[in-house]
Amino acid sequence: MTCDLHVAIVDYADAAASLHAVRDAVFLREQGVPGELERDALDPLCRHALALDPDGHPVGTGRLVPPFLADPDRAEARIGRMAVLRPWRGRGVGDALLRALVGEARARGWRRLMLHAQAPVIDFYARHGFLPEGPRFMEAGIEHRTMRLTLDTAMSVETRDGALAAWLAVLASARRELAVYSRDLDPGQLDQPPVLTALRRFAMRGGHARILLQDPAAAQNALAPLIGLAQRRPSAFEFRAVEDPTDRGYPSAYVASDRGGWFFRPLGHRHEGELRLDDEVRARQLRLAFEPVWERARPCTEFRALGL
Repeated sequence: MTCDLHVAIVDYADAAASLHAVRDAVFLREQGVPGELERDALDPLCRHALALDPDGHPVGTGRLVPPFLADPDRAEARIGRMAVLRPWRGRGVGDALLRALVGEARARGWRRLMLHAQAPVIDFYARHGFLPEGPRFMEAGIEHRTMRLTLDTAMSVETRDGALAAWLAVLASARRELAVYSRDLDPGQLDQPPVLTALRRFAMRGGHARILLQDPAAAQNALAPLIGLAQRRPSAFEFRAVEDPTDRGYPSAYVASDRGGWFFRPLGHRHEGELRLDDEVRARQLRLAFEPVWERARPCTEFRALGL
């Protein structure tokens, strides 16, 4: 994140001018959202996150609508009005704002969060653990999709899009180590551009992924793009093939990080499973179960020889 950036939760009455300076620039002038849609009666009742540059100028905003106002029937808070001035995008401002809003929700005991993500930033929210739900839709003339996050408990992953979001979340949460147990490099998941980009970023920041496979030949025959990435970043990715009959009968698949994130699928050939990003106990259990299987498995030397 940019040095000296200050992000705080603020009251609307104290910071309205700063909040609207950013929101007007992004929503009204840049995106063409009608003013009557951008401003509403909820603002004074919400908690707001405000990002200030080193000179004290506002550069980013977001708001948290309390559950009893956002959706009383579902008892979930809603994050919205996320906006960052163009010169500050890609510098960690949005991440800091979202972390501040999620932290505020947790502090207030609001465990269920939702938001309407603009289509270009769906992956951004996925990296923070929000899972997509339902079809895309138009709101204020812009394509959106509903996304949800449940704090302090595992979330159900039910769709292919949800599985992709779960991978992005775990990869973003990892510090240096990943343990991956896969049947055949998960076609439809580990071969998708957003996940490959996240794996490349993980490698570039010094990460190391150990990947156990039950069927390396299937991945090799399918020209799985992760194999090519691993050849370009051999210090970041290490593959082994499961050969012990008991290990080969294991039906599940998972990824576990060194920071408490995990995505577990009971049936490894399906997308459905559970995700959580702050459960060190379960993540450690998966990594401990991974170790003896890794020791019994053979190195996938055929991957190193494959010329992609």
